[in-house]
Amino acid sequence: MSQNRTNEGTQGNTGTGGTGTPGGTGSSQGMGTPGQATPGTHTAGQAGSGGTGTATALSQTAQDYGQRISEAATQAKDYVTDKVSVVGDKLKDLQNADLGELAENAKEYARRKPGQALLISAGVGLLLGMILRGRR
Repeated sequence: MSQNRTNEGTQGNTGTGGTGTPGGTGSSQGMGTPGQATPGTHTAGQAGSGGTGTATALSQTAQDYGQRISEAATQAKDYVTDKVSVVGDKLKDLQNADLGELAENAKEYARRKPGQALLISAGVGLLLGMILRGRR
C-alpha cells in the first residue's frame, strides 16, 4: 500500500497541480503526463521557430498600415484641396458684394433658421477666439 502511494505522489509532478512527496504522503495526481508541456509554456524546440514568422507578420502588418495611412492622407489632401477652392470662390464673391447686402442676407438667414445661425455664430466665435489667443 505504501508503494502505491509513493508512485502516485511522484508520478504526476510534471503536470500542473502535482504536489506529492516521496514516502507515501502525496495525495494529488498531476494533470499532465511525464514530458508533456502545459498550455502557455514553451519547449526548447519552439523557442526559435516562431521568431522569424512573427517578424515577417509584423513587417507585413506595418506595410499594410503604412499603405492605408498613405491612402487616407491622399484622400484628405484631395478633400482639403476641394474645400479650399470652394472657400476661395466664396471669398471672391464676398469681396465683390456690398456689405449692407451681406448684413441683410445674414439677418434674413437668422430669421429663417435661428438655431442654425446661433450654432454657426458660436462656432465662428470659438474659432476666432482660438486664433486670437494663439497669437499672444
